[in-house]
Amino acid sequence: MLLSRACEYAVRAVLYLAKHQDVAYVSVKEIAEHTDVSFHFLGKILQSLTQKGLLVSYKGPKGGIQLARSSDEITVLQVVEAVDGLGVLRQCVLGLPNCGEGKPCALHGQWGPIRAEIGDMFQGKSIAQLLKEYET
Repeated sequence: MLLSRACEYAVRAVLYLAKHQDVAYVSVKEIAEHTDVSFHFLGKILQSLTQKGLLVSYKGPKGGIQLARSSDEITVLQVVEAVDGLGVLRQCVLGLPNCGEGKPCALHGQWGPIRAEIGDMFQGKSIAQLLKEYET
């Protein structure tokens, strides 16, 4: 698996919020129910996205979560970075700690271009684009 389960859930939640941008705030409970993610696990994920500035939360009876800015301005890479960090785009595909240009593993030469392509793909795709393509 390239992305952690938490990151996959974060993408689901952000897509749900993008689909409901016209609503002031969406409750965590609603997001959890519609994305099939545990309420408590999702709460931690959304807290991380809020701390990274991708979401805004509002407490109270009419509170909830919303995107901090338009879904056109949030990239998939920003969501991945907020939850998983950029390790997947910088580290050895096998997880070998000493792998690098000076001491490459057997897959290093092949993984480098693929890793760069994945990074470009995540950076070049906004949440709005992902949602549009996902819904068609």
